[in-house]
Amino acid sequence: MSATKRFAVIWLAASLAGWVAPAHAQTPTGAPNQAAPTQHAAPTATPALPPAEEVTATEPGASPIAPAAAQQAAPANGQPVATELQQVGGMKIPHDLSPIGMFLAADWVVKGVMIGLAFASLVTWTVFLVKVIEIAAADRRAKKGLSALVASRSLEDARSILEGEKGAVPVFVAAADAELAYSGDALSPEGVKERVASHLSRLEAQAGRRLTIGTGLLATIGSTAPFVGLFGTVWGIMNSFIGISNAQTTNLAVVAPGIAEALLATAIGLVAAIPAVVIYNVFARAISAHRAALADASAAVLRLVSRDLDRLPGRRLHAAAE
Repeated sequence: MSATKRFAVIWLAASLAGWVAPAHAQTPTGAPNQAAPTQHAAPTATPALPPAEEVTATEPGASPIAPAAAQQAAPANGQPVATELQQVGGMKIPHDLSPIGMFLAADWVVKGVMIGLAFASLVTWTVFLVKVIEIAAADRRAKKGLSALVASRSLEDARSILEGEKGAVPVFVAAADAELAYSGDALSPEGVKERVASHLSRLEAQAGRRLTIGTGLLATIGSTAPFVGLFGTVWGIMNSFIGISNAQTTNLAVVAPGIAEALLATAIGLVAAIPAVVIYNVFARAISAHRAALADASAAVLRLVSRDLDRLPGRRLHAAAE
C-alpha cells in the first residue's frame, strides 16, 4: 500500500473515531448513522465531548490513530497551497520557464515583439552570408585586375588581358578606352586625362555603393533592436503587475514567470542587435579596403592612358615623316 493510501486510511479511521465515539457515549443503542443527527440536534451534545475524549483514550486501538492523524494533518493542509500556486486569482501560472514555454505563455504584444526580433536576426545572418560571398568575390577580381594592369604596358595590353573577365577593373579599362575614342584628335592631352579621371572616379564610387547595399539594414537593426526588446520588456512587466493586482498576492511564483517572459524580449533584442553591429563594422572595414583597391586600379588605368597619350604625338610625327 502506498503512503497516500495509508494516510487516507489513517485519516478516515481517525475521523470516524472522533465522530462515532461521542455518539456511543450519548446513545448506547442505535445505528451510528443516526447518532450524528441526534448529536447536532440535541443541545446537550456539546458537554458530551469530554467523556468522548476519555472513551477514546481508554480504548486500546484509538491512541495510535490520533497522533498519526495529527502528524499527517500538516501535509493535508499544505496540499491546497500547491493548487493555489498553480492558479491564483483566476490567472494560470506557467511552470515551463524554457524559452519556448515563456514565448507561448507571453502576451500577444510581447509575442509580436519576439517574432519581429527573431525575423530581424534572420535578416542579419542572411545579409551576412550574401555580403561575405559578394565582397570576397569582388576583392578577388579587384586583385586579379590590378595585377593585370601592373603587368600591362599600354591600355590595349590591359584590354586584351582582361577580356572576358568580370568585375570593376575591366569596366574601368573599357571606360578609358571609350573616352579616348570619343576624344579623337583632341589637341589637349590634359583635357583627355581629366575626362578619363572624372569617369573613373564615378565608376569607382558606383562600385563602392554597390557593395554597401544591405549594410543599411544591419545598421538599422543594430540601433533599434535593443529598444524594441525594451518595449517588449516594459509591456510584459506591466502585465505582470496587473496580474499581481488581480491575484492580490506578491508570491514569487506569481511574479517570476511574467518578469521572465518580459526579460526574454530584451534578451532576443540583444541577440539580434549585437551580431548586427559587429557584422556592420566588419563589412565597413572590408568595403573601405575594397574601395582602396579600386582606387589603385583607377590610378593604374589613368597611368596607362597618360602613357598612351604621351606616345601618341611621336606616332603622329612618325606617320607624317613617312
